[in-house]
Amino acid sequence: MFRNKVAVITGGALGIGKCITQQFAKEGARVAFIDMNLAAGEETKAEILEDGGEALFFFGDLAKEKTLIDFTKKVIEHYGNIDYLINNAMISKKGIMSDCGYEDFNEVLRVGITAPYMLTKLFLPYFNKGGAVVNISSTRAFQSQKDTESYTAAKGGITALTHALAVSLAGKIRVNSISPGWIDTGSTYDKNYIPDYSDADKKQHLSGRVGHPMDIVRTVFFLCNEDNSFINGHNIVVDGGMSKLMIYTEDYGWHYEV
Repeated sequence: MFRNKVAVITGGALGIGKCITQQFAKEGARVAFIDMNLAAGEETKAEILEDGGEALFFFGDLAKEKTLIDFTKKVIEHYGNIDYLINNAMISKKGIMSDCGYEDFNEVLRVGITAPYMLTKLFLPYFNKGGAVVNISSTRAFQSQKDTESYTAAKGGITALTHALAVSLAGKIRVNSISPGWIDTGSTYDKNYIPDYSDADKKQHLSGRVGHPMDIVRTVFFLCNEDNSFINGHNIVVDGGMSKLMIYTEDYGWHYEV
């Protein structure tokens, strides 16, 4: 399905982004990814090349406009055109209880909202027919824990940006987003990682398990597949149903500490 397609992924060296990058390459796509973790980026690229894939790694900070311009230029010089842009990169500077200040808050917004907007704009003339943008949002765009304002605001912004871009770019490229819930990315950081979940960890999900990065990869592939072109401007929640379970104190053994 994706053989010889060009997939661009931000934050592609670790976590969900690494899994997306590697799986696109395994499907025969030519991948270009950017990350600010140099060692992890080089390692991910090496792993793809060892498996017979094709990859371009660009080291840089997505919060800086020059990085966005240079990355776009490098990708187009190398591949000529692209088919998919996966805006996955994100950082967090916590929130109001941690005294997240003006510069920190805006750095998160630059990575989480401005960079996806600008990369879509910069790559727009180079999308092949049937191209797609997939933005990685979060269930935190709709619900919160305390002290998460910077991350939550950015995820709310990318969700709204998704449908705005979809409307503006109708007939050119499709734009959708994915909101992951609890996705265990431990295996992308440690090859010897062994998950250790409690029964409660699993049972609080309607699907009876914690999420895996492949759950997000499969959704990305679904949205990039041109056969699914009737899905446009939407956000798909991938959280095992966790956000749909309404719990009051004393339900399911849960007790709220006042």
